[in-house]
Amino acid sequence: MTQQLRNRQSGERPGDVRSGTAPSILRGAPLAEPAAAGRGVLARYEEWVRRSPQAPAVIDGEHRWSYARLDEAADAVAATLTGRVGPGDIVGVCLDRSAALVVTAIALARIGAVYLPLGPRPGERRIAAVAEDIGVACLIGAPDVLTKHHQADEMVELPVSGKGANAASSVVAAFTPVTPGARTAPVEALYAVLTSGSTGRPKAVTVAGAALAALVDWYREETGLAPGDRQSLLIGVAFDPHLLELWSGLTCGAALIPAPDEVRWDPAALTDWWRAAEVTACVAATPMIEPLLDRPWPPELKLRHLMVGGDRMRRRPGPDVTATVYNAYGPAEATVVTTTHAMRASDPDVGSDEAPPIGTPIAGATVAVTDAEGRVLARGEDGELRIGGTCLALGYLDPELTARRFTVPPAELAGLERMYRTGDRVRMLDDDRLVFLGRLDDQVKISGVRIEPAEVEAAFEQHPAVRSAVVTAPRDARGRARLVAHVLPVPGTTPGADDLLAGVRAWLPEQAVPSTVRIVDDFPLDANGKVDRPALLKQAEQEPGAGTAETAVPTDATPDERLVLATVRDLLGRPETTLDDNFSDAGGTSLLAARLLEALEKATRVRLRAPELLRQPDLRAIAAVLDKRRAAARTPGP
Repeated sequence: MTQQLRNRQSGERPGDVRSGTAPSILRGAPLAEPAAAGRGVLARYEEWVRRSPQAPAVIDGEHRWSYARLDEAADAVAATLTGRVGPGDIVGVCLDRSAALVVTAIALARIGAVYLPLGPRPGERRIAAVAEDIGVACLIGAPDVLTKHHQADEMVELPVSGKGANAASSVVAAFTPVTPGARTAPVEALYAVLTSGSTGRPKAVTVAGAALAALVDWYREETGLAPGDRQSLLIGVAFDPHLLELWSGLTCGAALIPAPDEVRWDPAALTDWWRAAEVTACVAATPMIEPLLDRPWPPELKLRHLMVGGDRMRRRPGPDVTATVYNAYGPAEATVVTTTHAMRASDPDVGSDEAPPIGTPIAGATVAVTDAEGRVLARGEDGELRIGGTCLALGYLDPELTARRFTVPPAELAGLERMYRTGDRVRMLDDDRLVFLGRLDDQVKISGVRIEPAEVEAAFEQHPAVRSAVVTAPRDARGRARLVAHVLPVPGTTPGADDLLAGVRAWLPEQAVPSTVRIVDDFPLDANGKVDRPALLKQAEQEPGAGTAETAVPTDATPDERLVLATVRDLLGRPETTLDDNFSDAGGTSLLAARLLEALEKATRVRLRAPELLRQPDLRAIAAVLDKRRAAARTPGP
């Protein structure tokens, strides 16, 4: 009788430990060089500048920057900023993956400023909201990205390269007085990142250089990253794993390889890029990689290590996958990665259909599974994951929030100063591995990014025609979440879904923009008179796009038009979508574009590319491109 069958017959879940009494506590290995963490990532990078000045540091297509050239550019940027920005000042960076971004990160570390990555186009209102709460002394980006507020103050052009697939043609630094009452960073902070906030505004986490140095040490030991390797710059810049990518390469003497934007959500384009760019190590978001695992693994890749995280991984790589694939888990509050589970083609369970665990803690990290009161549970019991050790962030810029989430350790871990309450429900197995079971609160993950529904609701409520909004996150049959906004309008107004979506895009990152907007007359209430969120969620799950009728398909629609329209309606959960709608304006994100490309390829065996899809004005044009490509494939060659 198999173990799974015994579990089902006994009512025991796979992984349960019914007789185990060992506590759910596990410490990672000691740091390989505990004293070296004090030198920080900047000192490690500078060591490679001295040791191998002509070695490639950034390779972006045909453009190359040696360590010496990169360092000269960083010195020039630091000189431009010195006197205007000092140690501890927060600098918002609105740049994409490029040599200019790398130079800026090095320059800010050199002058002691706090690097706050906001992404290449965070939206004017989002920047303004961040500046109100956080003491942003300087904003760096393309001139057309900066808000009018910053454009009105002192501005200088930075001497950075405009070359590369994602590079801005010019980059400026805009300075403005810090808003009175805005929160500032502790002086030991190296960087800060934004996470979704339950107040409707993003909250900032600050991380010290020693915590990041410990992480890149572990990454180097795990992957063997060294001179001659090529580390991808693939992750979205506002997403904290981008710090691991950037500094792991620079502190190991490897070359950083910025990814063109079009490869990020197109599985076929991504593997083509890995091959062409000869990438050997990559950090990627789970939703980006899982479609690849449904395909035959491309041959002749030089990729040795693939670190995957940001969302629950639902399948394991097959025996044909030549890279070591890591299922990585870690909140920004614990410096990007806390636990990992490595998977190789030689593993005995390589053919298992079970979702992989999130593994065991990395060097310097300690994990414990506790109940709501903070008592450590026995192995096999479900509880909240708490994290301690050298990986912990300094905290939030909000001291009250820091006090709530960074708490006194359980008695069994009195040697630690503090532990972070993740809000994640996990189980520790007898073999030390952790299994991720979901969130304990209302947070959801969309495209690997933690989203607070309250933040999305607040963005909708900025619209003058919206009285109230409630956001739910129904899941499809594969367990993938999407956001649905249920909007109660101000009496006498009739806001349109497209108008509301256009408005919230100025406030929210792409992953937080709902795919569906439902205009409602009222909200269902529970016995306590509160909005019945489970009832709204059930409606969204049972009737995607409820409140709107399915628009009839034109009788003269071509087969490809019918295919594109049906697929988009299914992905967006919007049966009212028509062939005249633009994919992005209708709620399509880069992740949904990847799923659309995958679905169209399965149905037609024609592979479109993401830019080819996203540049089309409407769904009818997408179908025309698909039809043209299919016709070309059927036409015999000369």
